[in-house]
Formats: sequence, structure tokens, C-alpha cells
Amino acid sequence: MIRKLWSDLWQVLAFTGLLWLAWVVGKVIDLTPLTLQPRTPVGLVGVATMPLLHQDLNHILGNTIPLTALLLMLQTTQKHWPRILAGLWLSSGSLVWLFSRNGQHMGASTLIYALAAWLITAAFHERRPLAIAAAVLVPVLFGPLFWGLFPTAGSHVSWEGHALGATAGAGLARIALHRKTATPNT
Repeated sequence: MIRKLWSDLWQVLAFTGLLWLAWVVGKVIDLTPLTLQPRTPVGLVGVATMPLLHQDLNHILGNTIPLTALLLMLQTTQKHWPRILAGLWLSSGSLVWLFSRNGQHMGASTLIYALAAWLITAAFHERRPLAIAAAVLVPVLFGPLFWGLFPTAGSHVSWEGHALGATAGAGLARIALHRKTATPNT
């Protein structure tokens, strides 16, 4: 159990390390063309790159801890977590590209909200003790994130990215886990 947790932690830290690598590279090279820009062909690349890009040190610091914790929870509660993470990444980015206001969107917070919503929704569908524990921990640890779902979060905050990320997370969990629980055991 401890060995698995240690392995899980290293995988998650390697993943969040990609954010820091992109931030360092962004100090040398202008990565602005890789931001998500809604409904533009050039901005479509941002669906894949948006979670890796951050405006400044405060932005990346603010996303690193919640992302790390939520990824550990996902990894601990879901066997196929890399596939889930990829689905959350692409679906939340696609929704932001389709429905967000114009401008440049960047940061892992859309993915953070998708992960949080997945974990909470998964607990309702799976009803496993570990999934329920993760779902309880999400609002306990990250309750203040709830306010990021509203326009009052600030004009520089992609609140719609947060809301669309949460929508993607809850929707994907409902679809994937509803199918899984609806399939009769043979």
C-alpha cells in the first residue's frame, strides 16, 4: 500500500512538473500563441496546451497544490485514471473553446474543477468507501474554490473555464460510471 502511494505520488509530481517546465520555458520563449482562444482556429491548440500554461508565479503556485491533491485522489480511487485525466483535459478544454468569452485562457484551474467534479460525481455512482472519502475531502480541502464558478471571481479569472471544467467533470463521470454501473454483472 505504501509502495503504491509512493509510486502514485511520483507519477503525479512528474505530471505537475510539466506545468513548471512549461512555466520555465515560458520565461525564455513566448508561449502566448499556445493559449486557448475561443472559437478561433489558432486557439484550438490551446485545448491541449491550456492546462500547462500559467501567467505568473502566483498563478502556477495557486494551481499546483490543488492539482496535485486532486490527481492523487483520482489516482487512488480510479483504476483507469490516465484515461479519465485525458478525457477531462480534452472535454473541459473543448467546452472552454466552444463557450467561453473571447480572450486568452490559460492555466490548470479548468482541469482542477473538472477533477473535483469527477470525484464528487463518481462517489454518487460508485458508492465505494474510497470514492466517498475522496468526494468528502474535495469540499473540505477546496471549499473556497466554489466561488471561482461565478463571474464575481474577477475579470482576470476565467470563471466560465471553471464552470465548464466542472461541467465536463460531472458529465464525463456520469456518462462513464452510469454505463459501468448499468451493465449487468455476468
